[in-house]
Amino acid sequence: MATLRNPENTRLRILNAAFEEIHKHGFQGMRIDAVLKKTNLKKGALYHHFPSKQALGYAVFEEIIEKTIIELWINPLKNYDNPIEGFKAVFIEAGQSWDDEFFKQGCPLNNLSQEMTPIDEGFRQRIQAFFNLWRDAIANELSRGQQQGLIKKEIDVTEVARFIITASEGAHAQAKIAQNKQEYFSCGKQLAIYLDTLLA
Repeated sequence: MATLRNPENTRLRILNAAFEEIHKHGFQGMRIDAVLKKTNLKKGALYHHFPSKQALGYAVFEEIIEKTIIELWINPLKNYDNPIEGFKAVFIEAGQSWDDEFFKQGCPLNNLSQEMTPIDEGFRQRIQAFFNLWRDAIANELSRGQQQGLIKKEIDVTEVARFIITASEGAHAQAKIAQNKQEYFSCGKQLAIYLDTLLA
């Protein structure tokens, strides 16, 4: 009986395998032969979907890393009447969704930012665009809170949004450096104290 081909499934297998390699070894350390071994595919199948290692890296960023952060950090905020409570809850829920090994390897977005933005303009532009999107999404939630009288009118929502992202990414970095997931939650406690100062 012939095996039916599923191009979309094959593409996703490649992306997931490449993500695992990038998360563990960095983009520059990712080896195509390791991706092929994980997926049990030939080079022709991989290059049919991704013409180069760079194209594969861009796709991992756009289709896995971006998508995951949107699902974990951005979309859930809409479920909270009070944005401040939303930020605090999302921080904790995101942390609980990842295991210890994930934290030891670091935030994939943070890792890729540090590694590739100085040396690859394509990565830099994509990462900057996504940080802007994330910042604007948080700023919009803060503005909503201001309109509802929940958040102080005098705060600059864009600057505060940028700081919230920086604090969140910094918490991941501390957990990676310490090789201890609890560092992330310790940073989260201090972020929560700051967030409460924004309440009207």
